[in-house]
Amino acid sequence: MTKTSAGNFFEDFRLGQTIRHATPRTMTSGDAALYLGLFGARFAVQSSAAFASAIGYRDTPLDDLLVFHVIFGKTVPDISLNAVANLGYAGCQFLAPVFSGDSLNATSEVIGLKENSNRKTGIVYVRTRGSKQDATPVLEYVRWVMVRKRDEGAPVPGDHLPRLPTAVEPKLLGAACPPIDLKSYDFALAGSPHRFADYREGETIDHVDGVTIEEAEHQIATRLYQNTARIHFDQFSAAQSRFGRRLVYGGHVISLARALSFNGLANAFHIAAINGGRHVAPLFAGATVFAWSQVLDKSELPGRSDVGAMRLRTVATKDRPCADFPLKTGEDYDPSVLLDLDYWVLIPR
Repeated sequence: MTKTSAGNFFEDFRLGQTIRHATPRTMTSGDAALYLGLFGARFAVQSSAAFASAIGYRDTPLDDLLVFHVIFGKTVPDISLNAVANLGYAGCQFLAPVFSGDSLNATSEVIGLKENSNRKTGIVYVRTRGSKQDATPVLEYVRWVMVRKRDEGAPVPGDHLPRLPTAVEPKLLGAACPPIDLKSYDFALAGSPHRFADYREGETIDHVDGVTIEEAEHQIATRLYQNTARIHFDQFSAAQSRFGRRLVYGGHVISLARALSFNGLANAFHIAAINGGRHVAPLFAGATVFAWSQVLDKSELPGRSDVGAMRLRTVATKDRPCADFPLKTGEDYDPSVLLDLDYWVLIPR
């Protein structure tokens, strides 16, 4: 009996299956500093302990997406080690801030399965929950991933497609952000004077800057999350794939787009939820990523006069600046589009 694991293939999953993922991960200020060095995000609450404590946090909270990626990374050996592609997200909620010293754990439940017509792959839907060492929930999300079959002729359970929410309700968005002291929120230090009331529904924002992806950077970032997917690291294996080279982890694109969005959304300091997302096209080292955002909706939060919620759609492109917002209608994406992400942020009122 082998002592090593080749990961789960599509026929290994069962509807209702619960998986406890290894390994607990204690987060440190070193993780926060490395993440900052890799992406360059400048949001003041996650950059300055003095700024964060002045407005009501007990310490500098870790970047929301760092928490997301670490919990996601824990699921890879069990869910997507044999993936062809990660396809999308839904119903993602950030439930509590995470600080240096907190240890993160993750569990997943298989909530949907669908074999593809070629019988070589299938789609696995999982609901993943992340928690701290004291069992405090910090994150919950659904994702679906295309996974290879070990044996094309292997029987599989009948198809079951889960019903997924189109958006997280605004009333649920305040949990991960403590009440903040608006009088102590320094807009000059935060980098922008623009508050909740200064944005309008339908407004589009070109984030202007571009970032070129380096091979070493995307691999270091993915190792930071303990994400073991071969397609990101193993050129010997990747050379035999349809791409012929290592693929940049889709979450890397999300973090780059979020960092770029500071230019225009500097006070959108907290991601409260991800309603849905799609990795439209693969990304490889050497390409330059740009981003733009559109305000889809705005909502006040029950019992909160300090922050409001804005629903954003952020689109990332490769090797094409976004001054003309190159996204076509419906599913007909411009070839430069990499990512189409729908999410809620919190911003001072």
